Amino acid sequence: MGVALVLIAAGGAGWAVYAKLDSNITSDQAAAAELARYERERPTSLVRDAQNILLIGSDSRAGDGNRRYGRDSGTERSDTAILLHLSAGRRSATAVSIPRDLMVDVPGCRRPDGSRSEPMFAMFNLAFQVGGSACTVRTVERLTNVRVDHHMVVDFHGFKEMVDALDGVEICLKKPINDKAAKLRLPAGKVTLNGEQALGYVRARKSLGDGSDTDRIDRQQRFLAALVHKVQSNDVLLNPVRLYPVLDAATSSLTTDPALASLRGLYELVRGVRDIPTERVQFLTVPRESYIYNANRDQLVEPEAERLFERLRRDAPVEVVDSPDTSHGPRHAFSHSSSRHGDGKSGTKRPDEPAGPTPPAPTFRGNTAAENPCE
Repeated sequence: MGVALVLIAAGGAGWAVYAKLDSNITSDQAAAAELARYERERPTSLVRDAQNILLIGSDSRAGDGNRRYGRDSGTERSDTAILLHLSAGRRSATAVSIPRDLMVDVPGCRRPDGSRSEPMFAMFNLAFQVGGSACTVRTVERLTNVRVDHHMVVDFHGFKEMVDALDGVEICLKKPINDKAAKLRLPAGKVTLNGEQALGYVRARKSLGDGSDTDRIDRQQRFLAALVHKVQSNDVLLNPVRLYPVLDAATSSLTTDPALASLRGLYELVRGVRDIPTERVQFLTVPRESYIYNANRDQLVEPEAERLFERLRRDAPVEVVDSPDTSHGPRHAFSHSSSRHGDGKSGTKRPDEPAGPTPPAPTFRGNTAAENPCE
């Protein structure tokens, strides 16, 4: 999301700069070919102009600076996966985290060596290890029945470079952090994280929280909210000296589907994102609980998960509330949505809608980009 927000400012750059940034983006041609092979089994989009983008954080140790995080085994998994839903008319953005430990049906996929895997019931992040981004997209679509229109992959190095190009991102900590595994030592209070520290903060799980993905996903979502704040600030978007390094880092870190593998493609996708109010940029996690056969794995909570997926398919409102509850399940509270599907105005119905009160939007535990833990 931070990458998308800064790319909209590239339109005014000179041709040489534009060409350099445009050539940085890697086109995922192999994934496009694999997804085309299975087009007939993929979900169809129900709402015109709504978009679903799968954001994948790769844990690959290949590349500059990445080997310090572990041995390069030649394989990689999705360390982070977020399904980003942009509503029609770009009135809201909803980022849904999918835990890497979630038990899901992974379809048979094409491996990097050309062979094909067998369908399996396994942890979600195994899909990326087996068949890369195409396998991950198909797994998400099978899980949610939501059409994934685009995907983006970023690795450790690209994430760090992006944060450093922004001169760090400010967060607030309730207590100090000393995590040897993540190489992270931070004081309590207001802290500006550099790229290395930010990577450790969003990846740590052994000494922070309960060792599961629950607390880590919460940290990732709050960090993304802080990143949105930083990118939207005028001293970045309106300062060419600061903007170019951010654009260079952002585009260099991306592998995308061919439709997005250019500045023009990215601009067309996100040009309306900058007008979404921060209170309508929402972060939540799929409703899940401990897997019945292994407490260290997750499973979906139904019917709450299907209720969420169904509303994403229909581009219907979803509400989030911050909660001290740290359980894996969703909040079972409901509230009336501040906007309604169609015209975005509470209490106003479309001509083709039946008369009656506005139905309540399901409420899930999460946060918005407008929330500032430092205040």
